[in-house]
Amino acid sequence: MKKVIISVLGQDRPGIIAAIARILFENDGNIENVSQTSLQSEFAGIFIVAIPDILAQADLEQRMAAALDGMDLQVHIKPVEPRHEAEAPAAVESFIITTRGPDQKGLVARVTEVIARHNVNVTNCQAVFKGGDDPNSNIMIYEVDIPAETDQQTLFSDLRHKGAELHLQVSIQHRDIFETLNRI
Repeated sequence: MKKVIISVLGQDRPGIIAAIARILFENDGNIENVSQTSLQSEFAGIFIVAIPDILAQADLEQRMAAALDGMDLQVHIKPVEPRHEAEAPAAVESFIITTRGPDQKGLVARVTEVIARHNVNVTNCQAVFKGGDDPNSNIMIYEVDIPAETDQQTLFSDLRHKGAELHLQVSIQHRDIFETLNRI
């Protein structure tokens, strides 16, 4: 089996995931990872799929296009390149960074610049922006992996400084604590 990453974009509607999963199943594909969301009225999905070695990527693209015809979806497929041993991720700790505050242009850029400057990887990012100055209406959640060699106190201080500059409340929690506190 070889792995491909499939991205799907288009107008959200019921049945998109079912249609994608059906065509992959019919072609002996196995969905290993999926991340899907609806942003306003748009569907965005990313699938990591193991497919048979004998199934050409072009054939899978044609079959998916035929199966999804009429749904007005954009589909892109690319091979997943194996990671070399030298590129294996170092030890990391996972944290959740939450910001609350007024919506403003460049907010994501300015916060993620601080995160990137400390060589921290954002693994998931979610935003709920409703506009205006109500701090409870505008929330960003950054899930990050912090390498062991990163000075966490300096990172956290830099994030809080940037938050104050942008009039944001910044909360930083270890993922384990965040998940424990936010379990339903």
